Amino acid sequence: TSTRSNTPDNFYGWGIINTLAALNQVTGVNENSLIKDFNLFQNYPNPFNPETIISYQLNSDNNVKLFVYDLLGNHLATLVNENQPAGFYQVNFDGRILSSGTYFYRLQAGSYNEIKKMILLK
Repeated sequence: TSTRSNTPDNFYGWGIINTLAALNQVTGVNENSLIKDFNLFQNYPNPFNPETIISYQLNSDNNVKLFVYDLLGNHLATLVNENQPAGFYQVNFDGRILSSGTYFYRLQAGSYNEIKKMILLK
């Protein structure tokens, strides 16, 4: 199940906010200006063992599907398959039953479609 975050602090935990804070240049964040497009982010951590977090953002309400595939393109899991409002989302993926290797995750939201690679190391 995905979780929606209303604050960018949860979403950008190790990214933009902390980088700016380290430079002492945080001037503020306008939540509404952050969601300008659909985006699928790199899972964290990557490589992972056995769990990882997949994050994405939606700029409008959409039917969202998030799938996991193996290196041969075989469908392994459906992580999300529901209508979701605009916002930031995080989904936990547990790879305990999988072998070490390269896997792909794919986000479909309306006409938006993106694939990213993740690596499971046991």
